[in-house]
Amino acid sequence: MKIKIENVSFRYKSPGAGPDAILNDVNLEIDSGSMLAIVGPSGSGKSTLMQHLNGLLTPDAGRVLVDGVELAKMKHLTDIRRRIGLVFQFPETQLFAETVYDDVAFGPRNLGLDDREVESRVVAALESMGLDPARFGSRAPLHLSEGEKRRVAIAGVLALQPECLVLDEPTAGMDHQGVAALMQILQNLHAQGTTVLLISHDLDMVVAIAERIVILDSGQILFDGTRSSLLGNGNVLRAVGLELPRAATVARALKKNGLVTTETLFTVEEIKRELQCVCAGSPPALE
Repeated sequence: MKIKIENVSFRYKSPGAGPDAILNDVNLEIDSGSMLAIVGPSGSGKSTLMQHLNGLLTPDAGRVLVDGVELAKMKHLTDIRRRIGLVFQFPETQLFAETVYDDVAFGPRNLGLDDREVESRVVAALESMGLDPARFGSRAPLHLSEGEKRRVAIAGVLALQPECLVLDEPTAGMDHQGVAALMQILQNLHAQGTTVLLISHDLDMVVAIAERIVILDSGQILFDGTRSSLLGNGNVLRAVGLELPRAATVARALKKNGLVTTETLFTVEEIKRELQCVCAGSPPALE
């Protein structure tokens, strides 16, 4: 699946909405199987752009294409919304059934699948999110912890077996352990061929797993490139009020003091491996 955003502009037309465009001539291509993050301050247009990807919003100008077909010209968007799954910032907006099982089963049932296939998908989706179906299946979604709610919301989308998974602020409300677990889950999905798009302001999380990072500010793309090139471009980060990720800051200090051979390190684990290799006198095994 290839998603292409061409010259997209958009402004909300509700009463009280400002005159400024939320998105202004945005161009972006998302390749099949990629891991991409869109980062920017609050109000930059990240979530609005996300809702254009499967037709929840329609651009005022420009177009969104999926595999070369313009969304605005499609009569039915049901298939696109199955193929491109959105997980919103607040999981409560996607949780409505009385039990976790029924919540995750809602999408597959709407596809007209038989009970056996529905159960298979629900079990697989919950297990992929680290949730035991026997333990969580009968529980009320809104009585779960914030991290558990988020994982159930993601499972509900995964049960549709999307080709592209888009997550808005996926680590909000999670502790460090929850963030680490979610990052591993997303990396596993990516390794299985799922396109993963993260919408976030958490640069520490983003640079740890995303191959490509887009910086959005005031509805315009300021940067689109690799994480290495972003960390070398302090002007862009400062322009949107973002600081270097903590791991990158530590790596630079270590490099300056001759304790490591490279400052291109994105996680604490990479720093540990580099230090171990330097201490052992062997070449570092960096990704």
